[in-house]
Amino acid sequence: MGSLSIWHWLIVLAIALLLFGRGKIPELMGDVAKGIKSFKKGMSEDEDTSAQPTSATTTSRTVEHKADETK
Repeated sequence: MGSLSIWHWLIVLAIALLLFGRGKIPELMGDVAKGIKSFKKGMSEDEDTSAQPTSATTTSRTVEHKADETK
């Protein structure tokens, strides 16, 4: 009862082809592949920048917080 037979999958595939058309599905899959590639590229760029040591010219400042200032 829980599994679908080959005929169920063929009917689902036929309906998907009718809704999206033959040319639309490969286009969608290409867009998904491009998105995955750009995501992987972005992740590798983040790792590259975090692995580099910070330069000596970078200054860091702290913000003073006064506990008795309330609004």
